[in-house]
Amino acid sequence: MPFQHTSLAEGRWGQFSLAEQLANVGSEVGRAARWQNKNAQSYEMASRRALELLDMTMQDSRWRGRLKEISRAREILCDAFLGSGMYKTTLLDLERYFSQFAMAARLKK
Repeated sequence: MPFQHTSLAEGRWGQFSLAEQLANVGSEVGRAARWQNKNAQSYEMASRRALELLDMTMQDSRWRGRLKEISRAREILCDAFLGSGMYKTTLLDLERYFSQFAMAARLKK
């Protein structure tokens, strides 16, 4: 499947700090949360975009030392998207988690 965030995949993503990257993931998680149980196609697309951004973050060599933490966030996010309940975490919980990175990114600018 081609990238939905084409310009980011072509290198712009690597210009963002970790906080900025995770804040962008959070934006897509928030969109997915808003579409959940309302519009299946919009929910799926936002979910895919969030995972795509998180995957690009995992591929960013600057965060090699944080890979375990980022991978766990992806695992919990997938669990929430699929609704399996293994981690008992909702999309709203994850949106709050990722919003902390948005605040951190704003404070650094």
